[in-house]
Amino acid sequence: KKDIPAANFIIHEIHCSRNIEVCHYCSESVPKSEMKNHIESEHVQVTCKCRMKIENSLLKDHEASACPLRPALCQYCDIQLTFDKLQDHEIYCGARTETCGGCGRNIMVKDLKEHPQVCG
Repeated sequence: KKDIPAANFIIHEIHCSRNIEVCHYCSESVPKSEMKNHIESEHVQVTCKCRMKIENSLLKDHEASACPLRPALCQYCDIQLTFDKLQDHEIYCGARTETCGGCGRNIMVKDLKEHPQVCG
């Protein structure tokens, strides 16, 4: 993946063919001596807490952005839930009412941000 001077190319090519292998999973160039370790650390299948099987190298991204059991905060009460339970909780939580200090009316929590514009 670097430019090789023409004078050194044959030596470089021989060195690479002896020492470097291309991973058949990710097409990365890996030293032959490290290929077993590369496959075991990057491409071995692991099971996420959501029971999905995924390559070890993809697990962190999955846990951060796609796992239904990743942590998520309710926008109304800041309680931490799993992402798969968040929508139902926010529907319930946003429908709770609180008394407005300005007009005394009961306002749904989901409408509290916009209420000051129409209060009074």
